[in-house]
Amino acid sequence: MKIELKSIPIRDLITGYSNNPDTGVRAYGGSLDVRPPYQREFRYDEKQKRAVIETIMKGFPLNIMYWSEDGDGTFEMIDGQQRTLSICEFYTHDFNIVDKDRGVLFFNTLTDDEKQAFLDYELTVYFCSGTDKEKLDWFRVINIAGERLFDQELRNAVYVGPFVTDARRHFSKNGCPAYKIGSDYMTGKLEEQAYLETVLRWAARKEGIKDDKPIDKYMAIHQHDPNANKLWAYYMQIITWVRSTFPHYRKEMKGLDWGAMFDEFGEEIYDVDALEKQIHDLMEDDEIMKKSGIYRYVLSGDLRDLSFRTFDKKQKREAYERQNGICVHCGKHFELEEMEADHIKPWKEGGTTVAENCQMLCRNCNRVKGGK
Repeated sequence: MKIELKSIPIRDLITGYSNNPDTGVRAYGGSLDVRPPYQREFRYDEKQKRAVIETIMKGFPLNIMYWSEDGDGTFEMIDGQQRTLSICEFYTHDFNIVDKDRGVLFFNTLTDDEKQAFLDYELTVYFCSGTDKEKLDWFRVINIAGERLFDQELRNAVYVGPFVTDARRHFSKNGCPAYKIGSDYMTGKLEEQAYLETVLRWAARKEGIKDDKPIDKYMAIHQHDPNANKLWAYYMQIITWVRSTFPHYRKEMKGLDWGAMFDEFGEEIYDVDALEKQIHDLMEDDEIMKKSGIYRYVLSGDLRDLSFRTFDKKQKREAYERQNGICVHCGKHFELEEMEADHIKPWKEGGTTVAENCQMLCRNCNRVKGGK
């Protein structure tokens, strides 16, 4: 791999700058792709952007940037996107800096000397050329040393192609379709690729991928698909099913593994009104601690989907002393630390978590009783 160090004045960098949702971000006479497919979305806040400009205005050095040469006179930015965008957006008056004596300053309100110094400021850039694998390997290394990439951002880099490009359009852009129809049910930030990562995990499981890195395997299989239409259609099916099965929205519905529930129960026919009544009653049950588990429970009927209120230390000690340390199932003696609390009358039969309903079982008997 060939690496060459160069100095690039800001006036050359900003030449031909454009930021278009369809064509991407270009600079350096249009020859620099500032945001190639494997790069992260812009995440600097106003304070960070201002820090970049103030560093330049004071003549202090910025961190080194890395560009890759594509062999046809064009370049891709490997590292330095957020600093580059800060510079270009300040020049185009998209944000300002604040001077303690002069107040708010945009580029066009700087003095002529300040403008000249800004445009003449030289950025330190490493130009590298080599195979795609060499450049991506280097990309990983230099980003580990800087701001950490999220796992899905790295996957987007490794499996770059038409599938990733189209998937990001659906699941990663601000105001993307996935957010518009499913934000009530999804968690995480779009710019961190959280929606895309979640749906890819669902899709990998749907296809029966058992690999220890199922998302990576799924993306490798579909890397050269012409688009992500199949993934998008699957997501649409899931969200449509959730909305029709549980039309009454509650905050506990956000962030559940809806993909798994759709795959397991999506073909069943349910009485929606009956489901809602059951959910309503369970939401009011003080014995259930994790209310989000109710949604899977009303479909599965499996008590393991619910998390119940547990007996406290005082209740456990009282039951242990009452039993003289004897497990009520096997009749053997155990130390308190070797036993677990159990409901004498189960929750499904109206039992509650009170001292009178507590019994102590040895770990083995409790697991056998609970089918664990």
